[in-house]
Amino acid sequence: MRIGELADAVGVSTQAVRYYEREQLMPAPTRGGNGYRAYDDQDVARVGFIRTAQSAGLTLVQIRSILDLRDRGVIPCDHVSDLIDDRLAEVRHRMAELAALEQELVQLRDRSERLNPADCSDGDICHIIASQPQPAISE
Repeated sequence: MRIGELADAVGVSTQAVRYYEREQLMPAPTRGGNGYRAYDDQDVARVGFIRTAQSAGLTLVQIRSILDLRDRGVIPCDHVSDLIDDRLAEVRHRMAELAALEQELVQLRDRSERLNPADCSDGDICHIIASQPQPAISE
């Protein structure tokens, strides 16, 4: 199959397939007598894997590490599990950061409803988001 057919089969652009080749996520394709790239079902599976792994939040470096293992004949499941655990920890950490940000935004929103815009002085850019005095650092 040609590059457009591969791209359509997996739901990516032809540019994405070429990018995966440049990044060595895909082996160099065979070429027909006309010079066109020729792909097979294994290439469809590989691009599908890359796309799914990206959707799970894995980086191209991580994806390449998985593919390298598989290409060497090593079953990468333990490695993939470790990568997923790491990604899950990152997501949970980010969720905690977002929850803290949400609380801060709720407090600012509540403050904005209590304050009168007419009370905002020239020294304040906006008294809703007024700088808070920083505690002194003791040495």
